[in-house]
Amino acid sequence: MKCFFPVLSWLAVLGVASAQRQVTVQEGPLYRTEGSHITIWCNVSGYQGPSEQNFQWSIYLPSAPQREVQIVSTVDSSFPYAIYTQRVRGGKIYVERIQGNSALLHITDLQARDAGEYECHTPNTDERYFGSYSAKMDLVVIPDSLQTTAVPQTLHKVEQDPLELSCEVSTESDQHSHLSVSWLRRKGGEKPVEVIALSRDFILHSSSEYAQRQSLGEVRLDKLGRTTFRLTLFHLQPSDQGEFYCEAAEWIQDPDGSWYAMTRKRSEGAIVNVQPTDKEFTVRLETDKRLHTVGEPVEFRCILEAQNIPDRYFAVSWAFNSSLIATMGPNAVPVLNSEFAHREAKGQLKVSKEGDGVFVLKIYHLRQEDSGKYNCRVTEREKTVTGEFIDKESKRPKNIPIVVLPLTDNWVVKVPQQHQILPQGHLESSISVEVASNASVILEGEDLHFSCSVRTVGRLQGRFSVIWQLVDRQNRRSNVMWLDRDGTVQPGSSYWERSSFGGVQMEQVQPNSFSLGIFNSRKEDEGQYECHVTEWVRAVDGEWQIVGERRASTLISITALDTGFAVTAISRTPGVTYSDSFDLQCIIKPHYPSRVPVSVTWRFQPVGTVEFHDLVTFTRDGGVQWGDRSSTFRTRTAIEKAESSNNVRLSISRASDTEAGKYQCVAELWRRNYNNTWTRLAERTSNLLEIRVLQPVTKLQVSKSKRTLTLVENRPIQLNCSVKSQTSQNSHFAVLWYVHKPSDADGKLILKTTHSSAFEYGTYAEEEGLRGRLQFERHASGGLFSLTVQRAEVSDSGSYYCHVEEWLLSPNYAWYKLAEEVSGRTEVTVKQPDSRLKLSQAQGNLSILETRQIQLECVVLNRTSVTSQLTVEWFVWKPNHPERETVAHLSRDATFHYGEQAAKNNLKGRLHLESPSSGVYRLFIQNVAVQDSGTYSCRVEEWLPSPSGVWYKRAEDTAGQTVVTVMRPDAALQVDTVVPNATVSEKAAFQLDCSILSRSSQDSRFAVAWYSLRTKGGGKRGSLGIEEQEEEEEGEVSEDEDSEDPTERVVLLSVGPDAVFGPEGSPWEGRLRFQRLSPLLYRLTVLEANPHDTGNYSCHVEEWLPSPQKEWYRLTEEESAPIGIRVLDTSSTLQSLICSNDALFYFVFFYPFPIFGILIITILLVRFKSRNSSKNSEGKNGVPLLWIKEPHLNYSPTCLEPPVLSIHPGAID
Repeated sequence: MKCFFPVLSWLAVLGVASAQRQVTVQEGPLYRTEGSHITIWCNVSGYQGPSEQNFQWSIYLPSAPQREVQIVSTVDSSFPYAIYTQRVRGGKIYVERIQGNSALLHITDLQARDAGEYECHTPNTDERYFGSYSAKMDLVVIPDSLQTTAVPQTLHKVEQDPLELSCEVSTESDQHSHLSVSWLRRKGGEKPVEVIALSRDFILHSSSEYAQRQSLGEVRLDKLGRTTFRLTLFHLQPSDQGEFYCEAAEWIQDPDGSWYAMTRKRSEGAIVNVQPTDKEFTVRLETDKRLHTVGEPVEFRCILEAQNIPDRYFAVSWAFNSSLIATMGPNAVPVLNSEFAHREAKGQLKVSKEGDGVFVLKIYHLRQEDSGKYNCRVTEREKTVTGEFIDKESKRPKNIPIVVLPLTDNWVVKVPQQHQILPQGHLESSISVEVASNASVILEGEDLHFSCSVRTVGRLQGRFSVIWQLVDRQNRRSNVMWLDRDGTVQPGSSYWERSSFGGVQMEQVQPNSFSLGIFNSRKEDEGQYECHVTEWVRAVDGEWQIVGERRASTLISITALDTGFAVTAISRTPGVTYSDSFDLQCIIKPHYPSRVPVSVTWRFQPVGTVEFHDLVTFTRDGGVQWGDRSSTFRTRTAIEKAESSNNVRLSISRASDTEAGKYQCVAELWRRNYNNTWTRLAERTSNLLEIRVLQPVTKLQVSKSKRTLTLVENRPIQLNCSVKSQTSQNSHFAVLWYVHKPSDADGKLILKTTHSSAFEYGTYAEEEGLRGRLQFERHASGGLFSLTVQRAEVSDSGSYYCHVEEWLLSPNYAWYKLAEEVSGRTEVTVKQPDSRLKLSQAQGNLSILETRQIQLECVVLNRTSVTSQLTVEWFVWKPNHPERETVAHLSRDATFHYGEQAAKNNLKGRLHLESPSSGVYRLFIQNVAVQDSGTYSCRVEEWLPSPSGVWYKRAEDTAGQTVVTVMRPDAALQVDTVVPNATVSEKAAFQLDCSILSRSSQDSRFAVAWYSLRTKGGGKRGSLGIEEQEEEEEGEVSEDEDSEDPTERVVLLSVGPDAVFGPEGSPWEGRLRFQRLSPLLYRLTVLEANPHDTGNYSCHVEEWLPSPQKEWYRLTEEESAPIGIRVLDTSSTLQSLICSNDALFYFVFFYPFPIFGILIITILLVRFKSRNSSKNSEGKNGVPLLWIKEPHLNYSPTCLEPPVLSIHPGAID
């Protein structure tokens, strides 16, 4: 149980915490431009009640920061104040509900007066109030200074023409913002298409329609100077027709880190009309016949019909049954797939270009599996500025099917027996034989032509059979061909196949002339050729009989093709520079006639590798076949075979490091067989050629000048990096900006701009939060780069320098770094602004009466910055107090605070501050008092905002001193008596008037007292009783002890400033009557005067004034002149008589003394009784009221005039 209650307590706390309402609003301040559409979100969480909460928006304007102005509500249509009602009703201000607990405030047309502090309030739906129900944020409305202008124009272009358009974009915003610029194209009512854009992060990008052209350099966006953005399209297409305009947006980074487009502007458009050229073309496919037999040739012709073919680029592809056979690009170099490449290597197939519009596919020996559909496709290509090709339109004709039939009969002829060669020494014949040949020594592959002439004696009677035989070097004899007497020609067994392909032919030219032709001779055809002629005649029985036989021969020598076959590689430029050209020659020996095919393959071993790969092959039929790894060479390499020789020249332009390495040419000597197949007779490999491709000699020079820059914080740091010379006009530069601090060993990277204008922030920029303060610019001159650090801080001080890398575009369109250099350093010192705070040092003395108002002025003559904030403190040095004390303090946020002196002297209700103008502060102290006297001064602190928004104290100054003396009013009190000396009879009354002739202030009050003036030491102004004499004697003794003043003052009556009476003097008790005849005239009446009252009287007046704290003090006092009063004694005649007569004197004083004693006692008793009776009759006639110490008066101490007080007998019942 002891643990139970704490657990419950914690659960209760958690339960309450979970239900705590929390309202959050978008973090501010937000900077937005006039005329823009702004949204501000507001969320509420931890609430109870319905899921759908209501939202109310208000604003606190800068002109009245404490006054709430209601804007819009989701629950109350009458919520808006009058100044917003029309905009709310018109839908220009509304609340969009995102979810039940989330909403957006929309202001569609922001105005300058909309700036202020916005408050989002959610009405309570909880059981009790707990948490926050509203949240605030600041909105700053700035002018829309974004300007986007372009020249409106209409341009008429022709396809492939270039297009250049410029747009001016500028802004004058004081805030740090980024710009994004886009070029767009619009056709009619279609959605605009982005051509190219520069994002706020300085990244170029295009839409999908233009992305490929941008990557190939066909579309460019260049910034010229600070405000000009130029669009370039190098080769216009008909699809580019439309309206081109640029659109700019100004972005600002909100406190949450997100970027917001404050405003967008578009320029006037340029209408671009693109006149297309006649790009139409047609394609047709032709062949001679569609039915073939195995072994027959077939030729397909793909004919292109178009205008201006030589100036256009076409690619052709051949297909068989939808499978690719070969492709041929605009360079007319065929590339065959693996299956057909083998047949092409054997000479069975050829792909070539016979003219500008004629492309041929030829199959020399058809196979039965070649039956099927053949087709070609022609694609027009466009060449970009970088030399690359992009595909445009493609067309293909209808398929052409062919049928290949197999051979159905294999004919074989056996040599008849009667055709055997007869032995020598047979019957003599009358014929003679002569053999002739076209040459005795030939080169392998040349044709041999033999003629065998038969001469007879007389007229020819019979027929001839002829046999051609070859006796080789080993003396082996073989039949080549024979012709029987019937004219039938048959080849020998070893020549049967060659004869079937037409490689060996025998013909009877004339009745007695026979020829033998051996085509495409081979080395084994070398030897002795004999012509055997047999003469036949018909016998009587009709049978043919041999009459005679003759033979003749000739020797043929055949030189082998590979005799002396050699290859050599040479180059005149073993070392070249980037983008230069170099030639490689493959020289083949001996010189072969054009009919002898030699294929030449250039092989290449790149630098840093160990293997060669085939680069390009000049095939035996004159075609060019590229290797699998030669893509980088194709667009920059030309291969040429000399017409007069088999030498092959390889010309490589725009050399780069990818072409550096070792080259070698391989020559293959081929012989074409009788069956149209090819046999490689020999292969020769040349020497190695090493080609060195060197980068250009750099001319990069970066300015090394040193600079010292001292500036005040919050100003921009302008850093320049100047390239004085560069290697090429096409050089691009990567610029790395560094800063070196004394505490660091090495410089730290701030920003890197790559050669492609991409931005990369360094670690220093990330650590120091510089991303939002950096601005990079490349000037139109191209060699000047600027880095601006906005809103410089003291911590930005250091040594800045740039590291420049020069990049060039290699011939294979890859960027490479050629050189790098470091600039001179710029020593940057960022200091706080020089203190220019100055206060007026005027000294002052100020004397003033109490209850008046004093003004203390603090004048700021100069200040460091107009944006600074001031704190003003007033303090005072009190007399006899060495330490100063603070009177009041005005903070920099204009909050007024009281100092410790204000609490001590009750100044809180008496201080007033005003500032009639900038830099002038006036402190008023109202209703001043004497204790406010002192030496006053003010101290001003000047606070400046650091670039990061933190305020710091920059300077302070103290103004001149003002000595304030608060005085009480000068005493002007004057008292006089208006009653002259008087003589009165005993038992009569006499008056003592106290007249105040002048007073110090109308607020004065008076204390009045009447005194009886008596002389000490025996002198007396009248007879006193025994008791009075004793009292007087005692008074004289005490007076002697205290003072030497011979005059004794006895108070008759005193009235205080608060109208309270003091005690009456004992001799006059009951006989005094007080009157206030006027504010300045007081009267005291003494009733029933007796001789003892004879003497001098005076009135003493004290003047009292109220202090500023409503406390009364005595200002001065004054006493009137003495007034002499003589009271006549009625017993004075008898006394003189008695004193004059001695007898009577003794009779009266000595003898009747007891009688006189009894008489005196009797008189005293009577008097005592009469006094008691007067006390018992108090209130009847009013006389005894004179002895009331505190009479009841209708009098208020706050009255300006004292009342007239009159007390006399009968005044009070």
